[in-house]
Amino acid sequence: MTTTCPALLVSAPASGQGKTSVTAALARWHARAGRRVRVFKCGPDFLDPLVHERASGAPVYQLDLWMCGARDVRARLHAAASSADLILVEGVMGLFDGTPSSADLAIELGLPVLAVIDASAMAQSFGALAFGLAHYRAGLALHGVVANRIGGQYHAQLLRDSLPPPLHWAGALPQDAALALPERDLGLTCAGEVVDLDSRLEALADAWGEHADTRLPRAVAFAPAAAVAIPRVLAGRRIAIACDAAFCFLYPANLDLLRAAGAELCLFSPLAGDALPECDALWLPGGYPELHLQRLSQRRDLFAALRAHVAAGKPLLAECGGLLCLLDELCDHAGHCASMAGLVPGRARMQARLAGLGLQALALPEGELRGHTFHHAQAGIAATPWLHARNPDGGPSREAVYRQQRLTASFVHWYFPSNPAAALGLFT
Repeated sequence: MTTTCPALLVSAPASGQGKTSVTAALARWHARAGRRVRVFKCGPDFLDPLVHERASGAPVYQLDLWMCGARDVRARLHAAASSADLILVEGVMGLFDGTPSSADLAIELGLPVLAVIDASAMAQSFGALAFGLAHYRAGLALHGVVANRIGGQYHAQLLRDSLPPPLHWAGALPQDAALALPERDLGLTCAGEVVDLDSRLEALADAWGEHADTRLPRAVAFAPAAAVAIPRVLAGRRIAIACDAAFCFLYPANLDLLRAAGAELCLFSPLAGDALPECDALWLPGGYPELHLQRLSQRRDLFAALRAHVAAGKPLLAECGGLLCLLDELCDHAGHCASMAGLVPGRARMQARLAGLGLQALALPEGELRGHTFHHAQAGIAATPWLHARNPDGGPSREAVYRQQRLTASFVHWYFPSNPAAALGLFT
């Protein structure tokens, strides 16, 4: 049965315009008003969702027509619409950037778009840019335009007056350090590391209430999608998952799939000194191991346990930061180096520019598993790749995948629901 719910896709002409701040402001303002808010993130991302989870009080899932697939996207939105008062989707990059783009998602699902424009260095050109976003692509419905980082009331009036009819002024957020969300090289700083995050979210919500449109957007109809049956091939099996500031890139949908397959999940923290739990399989997700070199390098007991785990023929999936932790040596951006687990022969050094970026697909016996790569590590790995992923957009990033017994390691962050059978095969 089709379900309706007010919904918006928050996008912008480019990255860095303030999409995350506006989405978080909306989420916290409406949650504070007692509404049930569900936030989603368009495209692969681990950091923005952590902020939106804090702002809305609910887990944040990915929506990507290629990585997740249209059926997965429709099923998640339909389920959310059945219980939510407002659905917010934060776009990825600029509105029309990438294949598929945020605009593709908006048109496919009938989502009205709220365009965020950094107006800090413009006046009447604001209207021209907004007009272009509204009319560049047929079938796109623009709900309204938000000016971010305005200088004051007069500046806001200039921007508002520049909008040609029928473009809707949805409000503004002022230029204010108290509203900024801290960043580092891969995007926002992890939500758990920002000690004053809640006060920043409250300030954003206050600013939204003062300067912007607080009415609910129009309702969107979300059609149901057939659920995919998950085989319970992990029933009775225990999967240990590293989870702390060094290993924090975890899609909630991946955890849901492992539980649906019958697995018992046991989270542990290498940084806190936790021993490797008794387990049948192990997952080292991505994160920031380079920021915690000293503590990780001292975990010789854990590294020995990892080697014993692999030697025993048990599955171990290592993604990006997890792979870096398995190398012989890892060096941070400043050139400080430390010994790692030594399970994958090689060394890596963090660099200022991106070393890998793009969607990735891997052909496995069970079918194609999809994900993405996004990292600054320049690695020299002295092992023959088992397979190479492909980039569906034809970009240069085609990550190698390494296999040793039941160890599978690469720079790719996999989205398990893209092919449940292939993902579960990595843990059996």
